[in-house]
Amino acid sequence: MNQYTNEFLYKLIYSTIKATGLPIMLEEDHTGVNMSYNFITNVVSFDANRLVEAAGELSSIPFDQYVKTITLHELGHAIDRPALDASLTRTLDYFDMRDQYSTKEIFKNPDLLGMLIEEHQMNIAFEETAWANAENLNEKLLFIDQNTFEMIKNHSLSTYINNYEEDLAVYKQLLEQTELQPA
Repeated sequence: MNQYTNEFLYKLIYSTIKATGLPIMLEEDHTGVNMSYNFITNVVSFDANRLVEAAGELSSIPFDQYVKTITLHELGHAIDRPALDASLTRTLDYFDMRDQYSTKEIFKNPDLLGMLIEEHQMNIAFEETAWANAENLNEKLLFIDQNTFEMIKNHSLSTYINNYEEDLAVYKQLLEQTELQPA
């Protein structure tokens, strides 16, 4: 982790959360996810090793700016907590589907793959809302310049969008094949 200790990261993230005034807890974890928000427990967590690695993907951006921006994004999810809570039942449907069927089965069944596409769309909507909320927080706090904020946002969203577009292409192809098969 070079010069960034876990304590340094904790203090940087915590100070960002504190500056917003939002009553969010912070925990360190080792999940391999750089930072996440758990709407059930109202906790932001971070994996120090993955956070440093993820920041390195945008090496032109100062490390502290990256961490503050991602923290604001996770707080953006916290602001959207009622919508996340309302999605819980459907989210559990997606988890159940993935538990019951293999990836191969899902990608051969238009109904199951359709559920996966729907989940992608829901996740992208939540991500976009969290980024909009983060932008509002940033406008109040003036932590990150707009260009840097947009670079980090676009980089973050690209993973969700690319995965969605890949699966959507497979889904469209599967629908075409299904329509061409005799009844």
